Amino acid sequence: MKIVKTIEEVRKCIMEWRREGLSIGFIPTMGYLHEGHQSLINQADENDRIVLSIFVNPMQFGPQEDLASYPRDLERDSRLCEENGVDLIFHPEPEEMYEADFCSYADMSVLTEELCGLSRPVHFRGVCTVVLKLFNIVTPDRAYFGEKDAQQLAIIKRMVRDLNINVEVIGCPIIRERDGVAKSSRNTYLNAEERKAAPVLYGSIQIGKKLIKDGERDAAVLIKVMKKYIEKEPLAKIDYLKAVDAMSMSQVDKLDRRVLVAMAVFIGKSRLIDNFTFDFEE
Repeated sequence: MKIVKTIEEVRKCIMEWRREGLSIGFIPTMGYLHEGHQSLINQADENDRIVLSIFVNPMQFGPQEDLASYPRDLERDSRLCEENGVDLIFHPEPEEMYEADFCSYADMSVLTEELCGLSRPVHFRGVCTVVLKLFNIVTPDRAYFGEKDAQQLAIIKRMVRDLNINVEVIGCPIIRERDGVAKSSRNTYLNAEERKAAPVLYGSIQIGKKLIKDGERDAAVLIKVMKKYIEKEPLAKIDYLKAVDAMSMSQVDKLDRRVLVAMAVFIGKSRLIDNFTFDFEE
């Protein structure tokens, strides 16, 4: 396994693999890898070569967000990658990805205006820009993203479609702890008391799924019941909890199509996200 820090080195490796007719799977990450990332690597094993990027992208963090404190451990990440068959880690510095006079962005409307886009207004411009750059650098056949970041996945799929990018975007299921908490690098921010409170997100999801299976089709009722459950936890503060169209990210009143029920909840100072989808057209 190679670890490279420059775009030139990545392109050289890719060129050699392309000459051999090899397919390439790609996993963009911000590092501090966990079992969720490992599941993406396992899925990417359907390709001849696997590239994983580790880059804490400053462009997707707002002024008051956790860029400086975001967890980093390249040695640990490298070990997990090597054990799971990654062929190349791309680990650039910000200066390698963004020139001092950088002024070109990939932006999107509509899909970015709900959910995380409301409370993190610069976030998705940063995500789209860095993912587009990484796609141009790595030129993968397939790229793998976790379904925990459901809005991000929908946005990347739309960007690929709208801009005719020649890559297949594959969503992979949420990986959870035994108590249902979605695996996330930000879980490391939780203290012992907060960690005990964190399963409240998954508990609300279980309640929401049962309501739907029992016949509830009013989105407002669904959200009200789920919110009431979360608000019983003193350490939980809801950022958002909404039912939206899974394709357009627009809010829905009736549960009568493929719906994404997504939430962001602060547990203490840590902002956790989770979601589930339900397809009413099946």
